Amino acid sequence: MVAVGNRTGTTFDHDVIIVGGGPAGCSAGVFTARADLDTAIYDRGRSSLKRCAYLENYLGFPAGIDVETLYDRFQHHAETAGCTVVSQLVESLDRTDDGEGFVVETQDGETATTRRVIAATRYDGEYMPGLDDDAAMFETHEHHGESAERFAPDYPDADGRTPVDGLYVAAPNGDRNDQVVVAAGQGAHVARSLIEDDRRDAGYPAGVVGEHYDWVRPEREFSGEWAGRERWREWFENELPADHGLGEDELAGMRESYVDRAFETRVSPAVAEARWADGVARLVETIGAERVLDALDDEAIRSYVDGR
Repeated sequence: MVAVGNRTGTTFDHDVIIVGGGPAGCSAGVFTARADLDTAIYDRGRSSLKRCAYLENYLGFPAGIDVETLYDRFQHHAETAGCTVVSQLVESLDRTDDGEGFVVETQDGETATTRRVIAATRYDGEYMPGLDDDAAMFETHEHHGESAERFAPDYPDADGRTPVDGLYVAAPNGDRNDQVVVAAGQGAHVARSLIEDDRRDAGYPAGVVGEHYDWVRPEREFSGEWAGRERWREWFENELPADHGLGEDELAGMRESYVDRAFETRVSPAVAEARWADGVARLVETIGAERVLDALDDEAIRSYVDGR
């Protein structure tokens, strides 16, 4: 495990720990890892997704997809993006002694420290008591005639931020976890909030702190006036507020870093095609080549394909 440092110099095992490896947690992890934040996902709790017999409304699978396959795809994607997936149940979450981060302890007694945490467990919030003395974090819930304490779904705001600095909640969060596709979107949205805060801590001024888009651009986006670095520099400086407060050297460093990242997103048609082929191969690998071949042997499916 590689220790990472935060903006104050304190060293942690990870930049981000996500508790929960379902759609919200893995989606969040893909975004934070691709933003170069060292990310670990802990996943061995109850899963609301696994209560579903077969998923029929997840975008991109018009005939539906079995839950285990989709769940495996989520975690494989997170690992490919750079996340470490830890198959352990989180028992407790506490502040570090210096108050600068968090320490996660698993049911097996292992611990890890992190700068920030994203909670992504719809059912389980029992690991969070003690982080906030405000009673608003938990509420009494009536279920089948019995009363129980549960994490309050309205404790985080819509962007996943909470009164506890460094703690974000993707689930439970209002009514944004009732459908898998919504939960995945909420996880990504909360991750973007965290990334925005991380960039702000790094010194990025308000005008550009939220300008983090995770996408790759076709080469045609870098033609004409946008073919050279100067136009990208101009855009960056035009977005800065007049009172950005950056020194000349600091501003130049951030500007060039932004331009570097912009040009790193440039993808040629040949590269895009190679990535598409790799994506298909990985999908077949996850589903299983035998299952794919069995499906192709089905006469009805062959007739459908022939008729397209």
